[in-house]
Amino acid sequence: MGARREGVPEAGPQRYDAPEADAFTRTYWDAAASGRLLIRRCGGCGRAHHYPREFCPHCWSEDVEWETAVGLATLYTWSVVHRNDLPPFGQRTPYVAAVVELAEGPRMMTEVVECADAGRLRAGAELEVVFRDGVPVFRRKGVSR
Repeated sequence: MGARREGVPEAGPQRYDAPEADAFTRTYWDAAASGRLLIRRCGGCGRAHHYPREFCPHCWSEDVEWETAVGLATLYTWSVVHRNDLPPFGQRTPYVAAVVELAEGPRMMTEVVECADAGRLRAGAELEVVFRDGVPVFRRKGVSR
């Protein structure tokens, strides 16, 4: 085994839940790390979109700006995941993978957390954003930790 270099962390298992920010998405991930959910809004057609892109997927305008979302959503669809071998998901099973519709209109893939009884979830359920390790996830609106 080689010696560990000072100041260089040891390589641990690869994680599949941590974002890889690039120059464009860094704004999004920095905001999420500080507890804000950002979306993009088009100055041409006025529609919001998510995931972040440098152009509007509706009208192709490049006149798009970052906007802070209100953090509310409704549950569109979901699935309870009972097995996932990728770290760290295996330690979280079962968990609820979901698509939510943000109050601003776009849909996003996420996870519903703090949900002990996934059998009680219903399409249209009101959700609110919370952040886990700098990643936006959602819980039922009004649920306190």
